[in-house]
Amino acid sequence: MTAGFQLGVIGSLTLSVASSVAIVICNKALISTLGFPFATTLTSWHLMVTFCTLHVAQRMRFFEPKAVDGQTVILFGLLNGTSIGLLNLSLGFNSIGFYQMTKLAIIPFTVMLETIFLKKRFSESIKFSLLILLLGVGIASVTDLKLNLLGSILSGLAIATTCVGQILTNTIQKRLKVSSTQLLYQSAPYQAAILFATGPFVDHLLTNRSVFAHKYSAPVVGFIVLSCLIAVSVNFSTFLVIGTTSPVTYQVLGHLKTCLILSFGYTLLHDPFTMRNILGILVAIFGMALYSYFSVRESKKKSAGDPLPVSQMPEKEVEPLLATKDVNGDTKKANGVAHDC
Repeated sequence: MTAGFQLGVIGSLTLSVASSVAIVICNKALISTLGFPFATTLTSWHLMVTFCTLHVAQRMRFFEPKAVDGQTVILFGLLNGTSIGLLNLSLGFNSIGFYQMTKLAIIPFTVMLETIFLKKRFSESIKFSLLILLLGVGIASVTDLKLNLLGSILSGLAIATTCVGQILTNTIQKRLKVSSTQLLYQSAPYQAAILFATGPFVDHLLTNRSVFAHKYSAPVVGFIVLSCLIAVSVNFSTFLVIGTTSPVTYQVLGHLKTCLILSFGYTLLHDPFTMRNILGILVAIFGMALYSYFSVRESKKKSAGDPLPVSQMPEKEVEPLLATKDVNGDTKKANGVAHDC
């Protein structure tokens, strides 16, 4: 990898972490303090603002739009919008522990799908580091595993749509030679549309309250606007990270956000914590460090012509799976938010 590419990857990872932590803080204030629990509808507004911002940027020639096959973009946008709604429903119908297990399951399912359909090979070192990471996040965040049939079905659908959506984000960018900005610009309207149509229903189902009957005070409107502005950065960085790295790396980054948010809650917000939480965060950080080390080492070997398998091999010439992005999958159930935007 060139130095410029490495700096770009580091920048995209940093932007993703910073914007995700910022939106968690903003949404925590909006939902928990100001009493605005309509997460799915809020996400549709995030995506509409993202599209409008990108449209203005395109008109000002900050980037050149690139036409993408209409059917692919529509299916891709609807799939990503559906995954957000399913994650919110999963959070609403499951316990915190089972929801966290749903989030953890995304990594191994992504690895499985990439192995089967994209013929990628993951080394034993990468698999071991991912296992350590998942173990640590599980120790830190999983509290209980109460099961119910509807919640389990919703979680399964959320895992499937999220995995396929993130794989497609990476695959479409590489196969069609489009940038993360171009793909987000093309797909954001469709993601926003499906959430705008279903959001009020989903939110009413989860909260037994109507978004249309809510009293919109000045502080609520202010935090909604702030949340939408931060979401532009979250959505952009999500597509950027997946496009420049891989869906698995993005999920690893998502668990780093979980650890940072938990640490933030413990140190600044004085949330209750135990030695188990601290131990889990330390184990997860160790797993992420191992994953980063092995990924960089194997990328260097690949660049030198070493035939060892790595987790981020070039895309194979196969048909994409037709079917981003943490609004806060890292937040607690009380926040009622299941994605980063």
